[in-house]
Amino acid sequence: MKERVLITGASGFVGYHLIIEALQNNLEVFAAVRKNSKIEHLKDLNVQYIYLDYANIESLKAEFLDKQFNYIIHAAGLTRAISEEEYNKVNADYTANLAQAALALGTVLKKFVLISSLAAIGPLKTWGGVITEDSPPNPITAYGRSKLLAEKKLEAVKDLNYTILRPTAVYGPRDTGIFIFFKQVSNRLEPYIGRINQKLSFIYVTDLAKAALLALNAGDMKTYNLADGNFYDRHELGTLTKTILNVKTLKFHLWVNFVKLIAGISEKVSSLRNTAPILNLEKLNELMAVNWSCSIELAKQDLGFNPLYPLDKGLQETLKWYKDNNWI
Repeated sequence: MKERVLITGASGFVGYHLIIEALQNNLEVFAAVRKNSKIEHLKDLNVQYIYLDYANIESLKAEFLDKQFNYIIHAAGLTRAISEEEYNKVNADYTANLAQAALALGTVLKKFVLISSLAAIGPLKTWGGVITEDSPPNPITAYGRSKLLAEKKLEAVKDLNYTILRPTAVYGPRDTGIFIFFKQVSNRLEPYIGRINQKLSFIYVTDLAKAALLALNAGDMKTYNLADGNFYDRHELGTLTKTILNVKTLKFHLWVNFVKLIAGISEKVSSLRNTAPILNLEKLNELMAVNWSCSIELAKQDLGFNPLYPLDKGLQETLKWYKDNNWI
């Protein structure tokens, strides 16, 4: 009999790749989606859908006891929100509710894996050094603070075996975030904010999914930073993208104060419309941070994590998918 895994956020970018990896590991997959989620891309996959009320612990307990999950990979969450309160409710409080409900499974549940974010630690302010699991947390966005709070709430749940994964910037097929930059480059524009030197890090989504599956059987009660093991200067993503797409671009650097003005306007307009802004002043600070490089030595040692996709290789697959599916 196959072991069962619940994957939350299953209809999303990361969730889709978690499902693929779980199926390849011969697990019976339950995909937690919303009633209004777009799931056409999941229709050919051997998954069972489940609809969870994350605000109701008793309802969650009943679902868990009925399905008898052996593993939970919690990838659901908000990357854009109207307020810090909304971030905290969905990213932190719902994580705590899931974890509390999971206790009802007792020893049937072997592991609860939380997909957090390197944003929970925040960037370094100086060019030198790398972010480690022991780096003092200093998140610089409401999103990052909500992910750190989720981690703390999970750690406080007694008698629950967990692993927390903190991926850096995730890219790959179906991503709509970094895709915005790829789309601009495909249109022969290559914009940057200011002229500061930066150390950036990335992880291909398949490597993240493999790390999550490794964590089902290792890394008990610990937290791990995840990246591809390298760091990149601020222009390298654009340079590789241009080479792969075989295009020439107009490279330009926007004035920081101009972008701040645009971000401020975006915040006010979104506030009036009661929607989450795509760009705000906090997000701008994150985009302009000096150092997002991180060590993955602990994940290598404990999880056996060996990323297969440096940026150039990951971009080859990513951009091919975008082209094949008419995204660019």
